Amino acid sequence: MTEIIILHTELEKFDGPKSGFSLLIKSDNRKILFDVSFLDDIQKNTQKANISLKGIDYLVLSHGHRDHVDGLRFINYSEIKHLLSHPNCFQKKYYPTPANYAGCPLLLDYLKVKTDVILSKEPFWIKKNKIVFLGEIPRKIKFELSKNPIGYLENGEGDHALDDSAIAIKSENGIILITGCSHSGICNIIEYAKYICKQNTIYVLLGGFHLFDKKIISKTIEFIKKENITYIHPGHCLNEYAFFEFEKIGGKRIHTLQKFIF
Repeated sequence: MTEIIILHTELEKFDGPKSGFSLLIKSDNRKILFDVSFLDDIQKNTQKANISLKGIDYLVLSHGHRDHVDGLRFINYSEIKHLLSHPNCFQKKYYPTPANYAGCPLLLDYLKVKTDVILSKEPFWIKKNKIVFLGEIPRKIKFELSKNPIGYLENGEGDHALDDSAIAIKSENGIILITGCSHSGICNIIEYAKYICKQNTIYVLLGGFHLFDKKIISKTIEFIKKENITYIHPGHCLNEYAFFEFEKIGGKRIHTLQKFIF
């Protein structure tokens, strides 16, 4: 059994770094905090709903953008056994418009003092042959490729969010795939999760899908329809048109403090 609680997602529409995303996963005797949203959003919400953030086995960061990592400033690290992310998660990142800081609020060296930090480009098994952090996602699907950077790195190079990753949980019904923002392309993530998990079925698709362009949304919907996914739950980094199109194929939008059991 896998339990997922949405600790924070945007209420109505995506609003850049202020939107935020975070969820809590309990599966196979592992307690995983996936992303930490913006400011102290998750602390306010967990206190309101009496949800405990004690005894976290892994704090996993999907990537290093502010709406997913800003909450690191408010975490009680004595309750975190391991912090897991792609190595590029802690690069200094900047939004192009307005030109402001978009990355992690804390230095990597500081976090290494606070908890055990694991940086991995390769898939990392949180629970052997059961729960995996996918690491760097190969980008092979042509319509998801973009030459335009999301923002910029400190050295002036474009930020293509190569650190963007996801968590896959193997189940009897197929893969439970949990995404943060899907800068890698949600279809690329699906294909890589199936390859790493050696399963051909996606049972649950939940999280941020990063979809704003109508042509890409249309092609993504067609791709996902062919996957015959049982549960589709978009919830972060999409526009209203994308939500509407997912509803047509049975998708149901997630909400803050919503609980799922799969």
